[in-house]
Amino acid sequence: MAGVPLKGGWGREEQDMLTLVTGTTGQVGRRFVPRLLAQARAGENVRILVRDAARAEPFARLGAEVVIGDVRDDEALAKAVAGADAVVNVAAAFRGVPDEEAWAVNRDAAVELGRAALTAGVRRFVQVSTGLVYGVGRGRPVTEEDESRPGGSMWGAYPASKAEAERQLLAMEGLDVRIARLPFVYGEGDPHLAQSLRWAGQWAATQRLHMGHHADVAQGLLRVLHAPGIAGRIYNIADDAPVTAVELHQLNGAEVPAELHERTDPDPWLVIMSTDRIRRELGYRPRYPSVYAARDAGAL
Repeated sequence: MAGVPLKGGWGREEQDMLTLVTGTTGQVGRRFVPRLLAQARAGENVRILVRDAARAEPFARLGAEVVIGDVRDDEALAKAVAGADAVVNVAAAFRGVPDEEAWAVNRDAAVELGRAALTAGVRRFVQVSTGLVYGVGRGRPVTEEDESRPGGSMWGAYPASKAEAERQLLAMEGLDVRIARLPFVYGEGDPHLAQSLRWAGQWAATQRLHMGHHADVAQGLLRVLHAPGIAGRIYNIADDAPVTAVELHQLNGAEVPAELHERTDPDPWLVIMSTDRIRRELGYRPRYPSVYAARDAGAL
């Protein structure tokens, strides 16, 4: 009916729009939420679900509504999604956690969050996933149409649990689910770049890692969140220039071990992603097309 606002209508300035974000205190979430708040229009609000009230204070000062609780707690999930129009599920458990915790957070909690969102009438659900779900390489950049093929040197409970969460969420009828698959994320003081040497020191000299700066990951997530008519779509988010093990050492100011040059890369296309879809459909263009552009801009 003309002049009557529709509940949950997206992008209607006469509506209050509430977006729930999980995983706010992680490396991605703590950089995404301030950007989400900064670009919010009148009537657009942000709620965060966090376990530690003290760690939520910086976000509350920026204007976020805070719900204290754990993504593995059904009561907390119900409270967090109540009245929300959209969810961005950034929460994840990966490096250094037991396999059972990875499955509990990455699959079980994500699926329960999706069910709670569906029950609460949430209109959009952005599941933040990983390019690692592709598994072994295909001899070319992987696309969103490629199925998951478990295996390869980076396979484990983290990508396996993320892949299963994607499958179950996309199967939920009545919930507009869109998937964002991230690369190796770095920048703005994130220690991931330095931590990359834990793996790069064991690689062949030419083995590559696909990167994405936090500014571009946030840009991609915002595009996936706000775009109309993309229910069920999957998008890779990454920069334009994967870097080699040698380059990772150089970027960190570390000596390149001689043995790197004696090894052979067993899978040269492992987790190298095409970004054609997000560029074509959502207008994504990385602010930092390479880690060198970020370095030169002082954004590492």
